[in-house]
Amino acid sequence: MPLRKTCKKCVLILLDGLGDRAYESLGGQTPLQAARTPVMDQLAAMGANGLYHAARPGMALPSEYAHFAMFGYRPAEFPGRGALEALGAGISLGPDDVALLAHFAAIHAEDGHLVLDNGELKGTEAEVKELIAAAGSFEQDGLRIRFHRTQGLHGILVLQGDVSPRITDTDPVLPGRPLSGIKPFADAANDPAAINTARALKSYLLWVHRRLEKLPLNRARVEAGDLPINGLTTQRAGRLKTVPFFRERFGLAGISVASGLVYRGLSAYIGMDFHTMADTDDPATDIADRLTAARDLLGKYDFLHVHTKTPDQAAHTKNPTNKKAVIESLDRGIGMAIEPLLEDPDVMIALTSDHSTPSSGPLIHSGEPVPLTFCGPGIRRDLIGRFDEVHAAGGALGSIRGKEFMLLVLNHLDKAKLHGLMDTPVDQHYWPGDYEYFRLEG
Repeated sequence: MPLRKTCKKCVLILLDGLGDRAYESLGGQTPLQAARTPVMDQLAAMGANGLYHAARPGMALPSEYAHFAMFGYRPAEFPGRGALEALGAGISLGPDDVALLAHFAAIHAEDGHLVLDNGELKGTEAEVKELIAAAGSFEQDGLRIRFHRTQGLHGILVLQGDVSPRITDTDPVLPGRPLSGIKPFADAANDPAAINTARALKSYLLWVHRRLEKLPLNRARVEAGDLPINGLTTQRAGRLKTVPFFRERFGLAGISVASGLVYRGLSAYIGMDFHTMADTDDPATDIADRLTAARDLLGKYDFLHVHTKTPDQAAHTKNPTNKKAVIESLDRGIGMAIEPLLEDPDVMIALTSDHSTPSSGPLIHSGEPVPLTFCGPGIRRDLIGRFDEVHAAGGALGSIRGKEFMLLVLNHLDKAKLHGLMDTPVDQHYWPGDYEYFRLEG
């Protein structure tokens, strides 16, 4: 009897922010349920299905944290998004430096505090250069702060000196809300570094606000009926840590085929390679091109993360119909490039998302789990024939959490270690490990 064919490679198709809520405008369905997705449905029918959450149901996760957990890393190992984006942007960070996300915004003073008017402004290139020059660099009590532009009016603040990442955000996210005061975290309330970081950052942001208010460009914007760009808001401070690389932890050579600073930075942080793909206005072509690139990279890598941000971006327009249209476009694009991967007996396909993004309401992301499908040689086939948040709940995989995703990948690739075996000093999840050979004396 011939041996069962074993999958050797995993191609993870990750549709960012795919999960959603039900809307009357879509007949009481989610955008994914309402969308016509024959290709994704075919994948669901070919394999095992379930629901996935990178942490716990009900917890609304940002993409970087959800990916970090999905790739098998612990919360204590997470460096913060500011540090990841700094890595992705090629900004040099020392081991003690702190990085925060920052972006220029329109703000105004009211009743002794600052209020966000608009955090999604656009400026001309000349305006951006003038704003950055005004934000410049700042020093107080031995703490140094410098703004590094990443894209548009967005950037990274790098803090140096005796600094701490354990401080609160200032960005309230929603227009009309006051900016948050900068405070040390509760468990760092008596930490001098956190106290001084909060004090220096507040001084810097007030200094920037006063300088921007005086810029001629803002007087011109107001006279033209536009909002001034007169403040900076900050969020998600972080500091780099040392973590085991993905290859060391799971025995797989990994690569991310994606766009975006955070995914480049995450890849660098956990030792995965990164293959940059440009975003266009055509989601179908973008995902097809990324799958084609992944197919060409199969000879060198065992785990290939193929990512698109478009469902998440569509959900942020707060229009469920827009998201439905993007999902249908992605299904067409997957159909354009999936056949060679399905025909390769070495390849297992995983199709899922990182989190749910509601297409209505005030939440940025929400806490519902997302559908997950594994299909490939030897993988159980359940009775599910639709890829969506509701049908997946009845699948053979059940409910999958956090790093269980990577454990299932190892299992389906026949790399799961029998619990209790120790061929290496560190209890790795994969087998056989990179162990030291037993050598004869002399």
